Amino acid sequence: MQKILLTFVLLSLWLAGCQPAPAAQPSAELQTIRLPMGYIPNVQYAPFYVADARGYFAEAGFQVEFDYSFETDGVALVGVGEVPFAIVSGEQVLLARAQGLPVVYVGAWWQQYPVAVVAKTDSGISAPADLAGRRIGLPGLFGATYIGLRALLSTAGIAEQAVTLDSIGFNQVPALAADQQEAVVGYLNNEPVQLRAEGYDINVILVADYVQLAANGILTNETMIAEQPEQISAFVQAVMRGIADTLQDPDAAYEITKQYVETLGQADEATQKQVLALSMEFWQADRLGYSDPQAWENMHRVLHEMGLLTQPLDLDAAYSNAFID
Repeated sequence: MQKILLTFVLLSLWLAGCQPAPAAQPSAELQTIRLPMGYIPNVQYAPFYVADARGYFAEAGFQVEFDYSFETDGVALVGVGEVPFAIVSGEQVLLARAQGLPVVYVGAWWQQYPVAVVAKTDSGISAPADLAGRRIGLPGLFGATYIGLRALLSTAGIAEQAVTLDSIGFNQVPALAADQQEAVVGYLNNEPVQLRAEGYDINVILVADYVQLAANGILTNETMIAEQPEQISAFVQAVMRGIADTLQDPDAAYEITKQYVETLGQADEATQKQVLALSMEFWQADRLGYSDPQAWENMHRVLHEMGLLTQPLDLDAAYSNAFID
């Protein structure tokens, strides 16, 4: 009987050795991390879902749990070392460093600032100067949408007190459709696509058309850079692989995203694929992940002009291109 068992075990091991190596799978050795995303589950996060589904995060040593809390929460958590990474917009990095948080931006996801103001065509709002005296809805007085709006108002010489700002959460589309707001602030690849799909004629004022600013990317902290630079490189490279795969095959990325966004399977596919296509235009770069120094200088200047920064910051300490290659 023992000989039969031994023969069976040896045969099983031999057969296992003949099988192709499996794709990287999460194991007990992986470091489980929470990744604050700053927004609700959405098709625009396809690169991260691809990186997870194809094992790129696992190969980098991470089991990633996506956390859709507010952007400012992610900044705070990274700043105090509660989580190693978060996805945030560039202005949050400078605002956090001004408050003494040792956060550092280590990989650009969006190469252009995607925030936009959207209004119905018959509102007469088509340029920043037209926003004076208007009621404007946005998720809240925080984050990229708020800073983007303030930047637009600044280009037109309009003080915040000259407009009415309503914190409406992520309800920009129904709020504008029902004329509860004269304009709303969102992302070019999201709210405008949805509103046009519902048949509304709209005007879009894109922040990037008026000023170049540092946009969404990967945040870590100075302790991670000093003590675990290899982990930062591995994580950033996993994200860059997800971006590259999505740019190369958006249809495959879209199918993967269905596993992570529960409502995507019931959504209008043409509209959601347009959201993804518009998003991809903002990610394109000769060098994925590269942070443009001019964009950071512009962001620093805009925040200072708006009074959100009172002292100059060392921009070389705020971002790094050392981890993208």
